[in-house]
Amino acid sequence: MAKKITSKDEDFSQWYQDIIREGKLADHSPVRGCMVIRPNGYALWENMQDALDQMFKDTGHENAYFPLFIPKSFLSKEAQHVEGFAKECAVVTHSRLQSSDDGVEVDPDSKLEEELIVRPTSETIIWDSYRNWIQSYRDLPILINQWANVVRWEMRTRLFLRTMEFLWQEGHTAHATKDEAVKETKQMLEVYRTFAEEYMAMPVVTGVKTESERFAGAVDTYCIETLLQDNKALQAGTSHFLGQNFAKAFDVKFQSSEGQHEYVWATSWGVSTRLIGGLIMTHSDDQGLVLPPKLAPNQVVIVPIWKNDEQKEQVLDYCHEIMDELKELDIRIKLDHRENMSPGWKFNEHEAAGIPLRLTIGPRDLSNNNVELARRDTGNKKIVDRNGIAQKADDLLDTIQDKLFDTAQKRIQDNTHSVDSYEEFKKVLDDQGGFVYAHWDGTAETEEKIKDETKATIRCIPLEDGEEGECMITGKPSKQKVLFARAY
Repeated sequence: MAKKITSKDEDFSQWYQDIIREGKLADHSPVRGCMVIRPNGYALWENMQDALDQMFKDTGHENAYFPLFIPKSFLSKEAQHVEGFAKECAVVTHSRLQSSDDGVEVDPDSKLEEELIVRPTSETIIWDSYRNWIQSYRDLPILINQWANVVRWEMRTRLFLRTMEFLWQEGHTAHATKDEAVKETKQMLEVYRTFAEEYMAMPVVTGVKTESERFAGAVDTYCIETLLQDNKALQAGTSHFLGQNFAKAFDVKFQSSEGQHEYVWATSWGVSTRLIGGLIMTHSDDQGLVLPPKLAPNQVVIVPIWKNDEQKEQVLDYCHEIMDELKELDIRIKLDHRENMSPGWKFNEHEAAGIPLRLTIGPRDLSNNNVELARRDTGNKKIVDRNGIAQKADDLLDTIQDKLFDTAQKRIQDNTHSVDSYEEFKKVLDDQGGFVYAHWDGTAETEEKIKDETKATIRCIPLEDGEEGECMITGKPSKQKVLFARAY
């Protein structure tokens, strides 16, 4: 098979597109800015969804579903929120079509009395429901998550990383006290960090966003940030402390245990199919997709080889015995016994799809009671005894998972810098890129100046306290160094 993947060192953007195409993850849609998620891509999202959903339920959350359409008046109730999303909203103005000489056209008589907004995020419509659900402190907390799609009208799109429509989850919680809401916000940030590092094998930095970068309508936005192989950062998840902003906008009050009427405290938090883009750019190579075993749709693929019908029957029986053993350890496995493709073609296809472990079995392996194991992450192959193969494969999958994290962590550490001067800051960004820690005076003016001159943004203010110093631009006092990077 001819090589179809551009080297990431030659053209990282094209490499990324090639990985998605050859891994059969997604296609561009006829609707500009949208995507068709193919079975390989959707299976990966389902595995992410399953892991996160269990983590949400383990922390006391329940799933619900709210409408796709939001009355325009709802968005008008929270000024900061509507300002933050106004330019990204898709608007429904009419309710039907009618026949025309060209096929169909909008029926001008079907204009809606009030326009509907296609969900860019669900705070407004959810808090309208919460007003009906909450009367007393006994009704709190409400801990709800929604799996859904959202639409944000993007002009410059890239599959998975930034599309007009994408899939996500959005948690929305209501609490009796500020402390409870802040605790929830930080708890969900930790859930995201755990998921990113333990399932995606993707190291992240946690912190809080600056005022200019926080979610529209939030008091504080916490985030996880990672560094990709092109040394650009990616915001991989956010958790927002919303204060009482939405409760006041929608008049959501509760009677406290002391009999006082108080506004509810709120949070929201979410991750999206953008995680798939982050996963690709964290681990993949010039041969194709590389997937961490915990999330890979198929963790093992078996490729049988035979020359005649007698060998075929014997080899397939051997393969099915091994499959049964692997399934007992809940290993996700695929048997590729297609007869119209050569073993080499199959090897390339499964390599491009990122399947972590390949077992190749032929007549000689039956004679010697062996199996050939090939790792996707390193390309290493070895012949092992067939006895105990399931446990060997399971142990090797754990090794691959850990190795992917360690490799990504070392890469990020090697591309993380700490500087004191603006000249050094610009030099590091231009020569290497990566994460750069530097002092900042805390003003929006200085933040904007750095962004305009270097295209780098403050990714987060680290949660852990750092040493005080002087801003690299103004020389004014700085409480701690913050994290900068050029980003997606």
